[in-house]
Amino acid sequence: MAPTLRIDLEKIRNNTREVARRCKKHGIHLAGVTKGVCGFPEVAFAMIEGGCASLFDSRVANLRRLKEANVPVPVHLLRIPMLGELEEVIEFANGTLVSMAETIERLELLCGQRRRELEVLLMVDVGDLREGIWPDEMERFAEAFRRCRWVRCTGIGTNLGCFGGVLPTPLNLTRLVELKGELERLLALPVPLVSGGGTSSLHLLEEERMPAGVNHLRIGEALLLGRDVSRNRYLPGMHRDAVLFEAEIIELRRKPSVPIGTIGADAFGNVPVFEDRGLRLRAIVAAGRQDVLPEGLLPTDRGVHVLGASSDHLLLDVEDMMPVPRLGEVLTFEMSYGAMLAAATSSYVAKQFK
Repeated sequence: MAPTLRIDLEKIRNNTREVARRCKKHGIHLAGVTKGVCGFPEVAFAMIEGGCASLFDSRVANLRRLKEANVPVPVHLLRIPMLGELEEVIEFANGTLVSMAETIERLELLCGQRRRELEVLLMVDVGDLREGIWPDEMERFAEAFRRCRWVRCTGIGTNLGCFGGVLPTPLNLTRLVELKGELERLLALPVPLVSGGGTSSLHLLEEERMPAGVNHLRIGEALLLGRDVSRNRYLPGMHRDAVLFEAEIIELRRKPSVPIGTIGADAFGNVPVFEDRGLRLRAIVAAGRQDVLPEGLLPTDRGVHVLGASSDHLLLDVEDMMPVPRLGEVLTFEMSYGAMLAAATSSYVAKQFK
């Protein structure tokens, strides 16, 4: 059996309903993020049925897939666009994130040629040091928007937790709300949305500490995996097994737990370190780094431990697994966001929906 990504659409719908309920209570627009599963339309429809009012994805190819599937909600580019893909953004997206004045100017020119409006969220960096303008650049960007007829700034947003690990707090999100007010004053126009991040912001809803004025969240991990990696926690009331990875055992053999001979770098340039636990029953399953991120796999069977992987071999310690595994048996793993992203992207991994 080929390595397989098993996606339970009903569990994704249920996770989405739960997040949508929490967002609705605080007047927040829930945008579903489909990039973790390559914009699969089946998942997109499950998110919409669960309560997502729009969808975001970081790849134009995925937006095209969603548009061709006739999803009934607006779709937006989640990543700052490349200049070379702006025409496709205009064709397949209702909106995009922006952080460069030159990009806004080019979008306005291209939209004008097509007589087509495009919504944009202006990204502001409040500390994580990924994309976004500095707050003191707001006047310059307001001037860029004042020159636009076809490009409409419908909100401002920020990214938190993805690069610098900076967590959403009432302090940094209140600053975002203040900057939205500054942009409205400079434009003399309403700026409806304040997009306060993603899954890592949900804890502020749980603790009733979300600043008033934040009315938009871009959520993927919580809907797909029921977890928040920024705090290493599973979210209460959510399914953690909506997306699972499966792979078949192709070798079972008792071997030493420490390699024999002089140890150098492995196939990926890392020098491994081993604990001597004596002879152990080891399994190899037919999957590797071409298929999935092994560090992000959590076996669902007790007594199974991930040792590591090469390109196409995943090595497991199964000494304590009961009953004793058999050749050809399929093992199942829960996944981190990174593991899911890799498996969804790999053409070697089958995708099955239920």
